[in-house]
Amino acid sequence: MVSDAPDPNAKRPMIKLRKISKTFVLGDQQVKAVNNVDLTIQKGEYISIMGPSGSGKSTLLNLIALLDRPSAGDYSFDGRAVNDLSDDELAAIRRHEIGFIFQSFHLVPRLSARQNVELPLTLAGIALAVRHENVTQALDATGLSDRAEHRPQELSGGQRQRVAIARAIVMNPPLNLADEPTGNLDTASGNQVVELLERLSLERGVTLIVVTHDADLGRRARRQIQIVDGSIARDECLAHAPE
Repeated sequence: MVSDAPDPNAKRPMIKLRKISKTFVLGDQQVKAVNNVDLTIQKGEYISIMGPSGSGKSTLLNLIALLDRPSAGDYSFDGRAVNDLSDDELAAIRRHEIGFIFQSFHLVPRLSARQNVELPLTLAGIALAVRHENVTQALDATGLSDRAEHRPQELSGGQRQRVAIARAIVMNPPLNLADEPTGNLDTASGNQVVELLERLSLERGVTLIVVTHDADLGRRARRQIQIVDGSIARDECLAHAPE
């Protein structure tokens, strides 16, 4: 007899969006920043989301990141329906399962690199000994061990972005989201940051989603999604993406 029960060992997507829309009210107008998007992202994928300014790519990223709620549609994160979760439940998922890398770094100026990286662990109530071990590993992985006690103003732009990456990976999240991660960096530093993100994601089997308007950066991903007027205009695998 064949059972109709779902196989608990079956591969499930990391992200599944169905008919997702996000509408903002500006004055007497309604603006649909994300419009009826269907999107499935598997665990371990490396994806770039591209589009011109105002296309809705950052709004889509905020929805994926659980920083904003959709106006319509269904969202499943690693097999869990998240539409009706409380703010505290969404915050717990963000804290433990999503790493964030922003264009502007968002480091705390008065804290050292080590202390900035440790922040997510402290907020999660992780024991001191575990925090120390995880921070040391994250700083080693990002090549910052010799800059651990430096404050952000004592670091270059590339080093500050590496601190942000170390902070993003210190909880070992299965998903990393990068919003214009090279936007404030020179070409050489930007390339180093991208290569670091790619290496860490490959080594850890982490899903990596990069939002960018940089065509060269977008082509590095194994899958490229083009957003136009809040909708997916193109979704294609890039056979020439780097190994």
